[in-house]
Amino acid sequence: MRTLTPWTGTGLRREMDRLFDRFFESPLTELPGLGDWTPALDVAEGKDAITVTAELPGVDPKDIAVALEGDVLTIKGEKEQKKEEKDERQHRVERSWGAFMRSVRLPAPVDSGKVTAAFKNGVVTITLPKTQGAKGTTIPVKAE
Repeated sequence: MRTLTPWTGTGLRREMDRLFDRFFESPLTELPGLGDWTPALDVAEGKDAITVTAELPGVDPKDIAVALEGDVLTIKGEKEQKKEEKDERQHRVERSWGAFMRSVRLPAPVDSGKVTAAFKNGVVTITLPKTQGAKGTTIPVKAE
């Protein structure tokens, strides 16, 4: 019967106790800062172009690199950690910082020579015009 209810044994309890012990070993002030992070992004496909929008709050535009290789768009850069040299203790650190990189496979072929990127209010918007073949054509049906 024990194999049907494995959670009733003492093994799980011991494992949970060890987990909580490890969590509470170091004081709150010694928690490591947040390192690498992943910005949120949206990919939208319209009739003539694909638009990729990424949220990069606190990132300097000169620290952002955008690359297109084949059908893969890569956005990478770094957000620097702002440290104040005051005699203060940190009680909560939730803002992300460090290097980031996001790659996304595009849903259609694009004209790499016409790609544009704009940065405004912490958001980078990359517009990738589709190739003529990717736009498709509409073929009218004639009635006889």
